[in-house]
Amino acid sequence: MRTSKELESLLQRIDGKGYKAYKDLQGTYNLEGFHLAVDYVQGDPFAAPSRIRGIVPMKLSGFPRDTFNTPWKKQALKDFLTRNFDQTLKKEYPGAKGTGKSGMIAIDAPGQEILERTSIYIDSEKVEVRLEVGLPAGGRKILGRVCRKMLMEMLPPFIEKNLYYKNLDQKALWRRLQLREDQVALEAIMQEKGWIAFVRNGSILPRESGISQKPLTKGAVPFQSPRSMEVSVNLPNAGEMKGMALEKGVTLIVGGGYHGKSTLLQAIELGVYPHIRGDGREFVLTDPEAMKIRAEDGRGVEKVNISPFINNLPHQRDTKAFSTDNGSGSTSQAANIIEALEGGASTLLIDEDTSATNFMIRDDRMKKLVHKDKEPISPFIDKAESLYRDLGISTVLVIGGSGDYFDVADKVIMMDEYIPRDVTKSAKAIARQFPRERITDEAPFVKPRGRVPMKSSFPRDRKGIKLKTRGTKTLLYNRLSVELYGLEQLISPSQTNSIGEIFKFLINKKVDGEKDLYTLLQETFEIIEGQGLEGIASFKGHPGNLAKPRKLEVLGALNRYRNLKIK
Repeated sequence: MRTSKELESLLQRIDGKGYKAYKDLQGTYNLEGFHLAVDYVQGDPFAAPSRIRGIVPMKLSGFPRDTFNTPWKKQALKDFLTRNFDQTLKKEYPGAKGTGKSGMIAIDAPGQEILERTSIYIDSEKVEVRLEVGLPAGGRKILGRVCRKMLMEMLPPFIEKNLYYKNLDQKALWRRLQLREDQVALEAIMQEKGWIAFVRNGSILPRESGISQKPLTKGAVPFQSPRSMEVSVNLPNAGEMKGMALEKGVTLIVGGGYHGKSTLLQAIELGVYPHIRGDGREFVLTDPEAMKIRAEDGRGVEKVNISPFINNLPHQRDTKAFSTDNGSGSTSQAANIIEALEGGASTLLIDEDTSATNFMIRDDRMKKLVHKDKEPISPFIDKAESLYRDLGISTVLVIGGSGDYFDVADKVIMMDEYIPRDVTKSAKAIARQFPRERITDEAPFVKPRGRVPMKSSFPRDRKGIKLKTRGTKTLLYNRLSVELYGLEQLISPSQTNSIGEIFKFLINKKVDGEKDLYTLLQETFEIIEGQGLEGIASFKGHPGNLAKPRKLEVLGALNRYRNLKIK
């Protein structure tokens, strides 16, 4: 480990030289109150930024062990420190002038959700922050004095302010830990009771806008459970809490347009992640294996058994190993469901607004005109009951245009100006009053078999495998774009970064032409559980901008990779 004087001397020596001389900085330096590790240096001021770490020994940082002695405490603490560091930089860091990314200091900033991230690392020996920086340049010449000021004068106070326990807002930290403790306790209660979702009374579900996950602050109607669905739970810190519990089975959310149907479903679909205090959805929690399903016109499908939904295609086309480069709305939605079941989904979340109409329902008049022998699609309405009866798969559906679903629903919730009402009895009475000639599909629903990817699915060019991400919804494998817009519960670019790293790990170490996709992911996630995302990362320097995705989203990305070949 080098000294602070050596760092200062080095920066003086390379001042004014070509930018590549910054490579000499790589290494670890003992600065006052922390160690500075320069892990990776960018080759150009316009290139991807450099990566550094600020490391504070635990004897100096002083965090009590009971702030990080369980996985959920460690997750909450790392999230708290990441947010603090990000807010400090945005408020107090003036930046530095120069070319390209000169003077940038950034941490992987979280959104409303609390995710397992790599931006902060903590154990009994140390706590470290992982940052991206733009080393200052004028043109392509090193600004050594500016760099010295950035790393040796500006950065240390931020480290001391955010990585020393004594300097934190300790009450706020403990409130964050208590919130997470209550969320974990509620998750355990839900599992014990068999609830697939819980929505606390008083929750604020509407969002600020269609492009923001922040809560609507003006005019939002607080959530209030119907009496018949209201339950009470007792949590370690919040005490008694009341809210709506969704039981397993088939649940419909109905109501007029703009009355909050999709808003409720969207809150439920993102309830697979815990949320920060003030989000409004802190106690909207959902089955962690719930999967949002939609139609995706044009998506590729590779040897998926969609025969439970689509059979007897013209020209005797096989649907037990169905493949296409340009799926229709109905075939893509069928494939999405089967792939979700293959990945271990236990609850399906469906909104008719993003579904294929002919996949969801066929009314009596259409059945009279187009005979069943000429219609290859078995609509979802005919499968929802068998999905639950045979596989235990629950469904939550937003339905505004078809009362036929009253026949198969276990619970019907009507949203009335954002207030939910239990209208199950009324819906069942209407179903009896206006019976339909619906033929229930009695064929048992069988869990799909795993599909084995071929090693040839993942070609390498001369430089090996090149994976990049563009925001949250696009992954580039060499030059092939993998579009992830259909994965609505993928919410952070850092999760997409992790999916790219998992792709590399699978290709380099796991795909053998023998194991199916789910087994490959199970083995990979066992490594992640034991070693963190660092265990599978291939980054140059620290892996500071990764967030843990779910297996369901990783499998969804693999299924949307158009070069995937199944044995």
